[in-house]
Amino acid sequence: MLLKESLTSAIERMTAAHVGSPRMNAEVLLMFTLGCDRAHLYAHPERALTHDEYQRYEDAVSQRISGVPAQYITGHQEFWGMDFIVSRAVLIPRPETEHVIETALLVAARLTNPRIIDVGTGSGAIALALAKELPRAEIHASDISEAALEIARANAARHQLEERILFHHADLLAGVPAGTFDIVVSNPPYVGLSEEDQVQIEVRKFEPKSAVFAGQTGVEVIKRLLPQAEAALKPEGRLIFEISGTIADAVRELLVGWNDFEVVADLQGIPRVVCARKPS
Repeated sequence: MLLKESLTSAIERMTAAHVGSPRMNAEVLLMFTLGCDRAHLYAHPERALTHDEYQRYEDAVSQRISGVPAQYITGHQEFWGMDFIVSRAVLIPRPETEHVIETALLVAARLTNPRIIDVGTGSGAIALALAKELPRAEIHASDISEAALEIARANAARHQLEERILFHHADLLAGVPAGTFDIVVSNPPYVGLSEEDQVQIEVRKFEPKSAVFAGQTGVEVIKRLLPQAEAALKPEGRLIFEISGTIADAVRELLVGWNDFEVVADLQGIPRVVCARKPS
């Protein structure tokens, strides 16, 4: 089958299956199958796919139609201008999490050699982005999942940042000595089981539940993180973490006593990042 015919067929099938952005998904999976860029797709519409290429593309399209995120099919996701390996062991990095990076960089700009820990690092997206932008910082990253840490370490090696990040197998900040860090950052689980039916089905079915759902209300992990972060931070240290609009009010109440409380909204005006200074 010709390239353009395969692409057209995939777009039609994804459209019929109500897959979001069917053309983009079809093109991404075809680029992945052929190991080419988008320019190649448009420059060679008459190229004949080999039998193996056709079968692999059909398999990828079928997986996407069944709900598997394209990132888990290709094994890659871009974040902060960096290419990350992803698998079902980790949450797929999302653009809104870049607001965490932006907020952390503003805080770190006031420090000489900041010590920073990314709690629940997953793919390592936050830790690696900060290591890239802050060459004089000491970066740590923790996760309770050994499988996730394997992915994070692989990403650090791919970006030649493995010497810049210290990885820890830990539940949140367990085992961290008091007064260790200038900044604690995190994209914790913050979706409540009470709103599970509102979450995209591909997230519910394929992304790690422990990285998505915090408990019934969505703030259970944050409740555990706050006292640990308070202990781990140096005086004047900052805690920065991602939230959703659903839990913004509850988080505000939990952070009573913390100083310089600030909520950063995303591009849609939704509360997305909280930044607060350690209680005096």
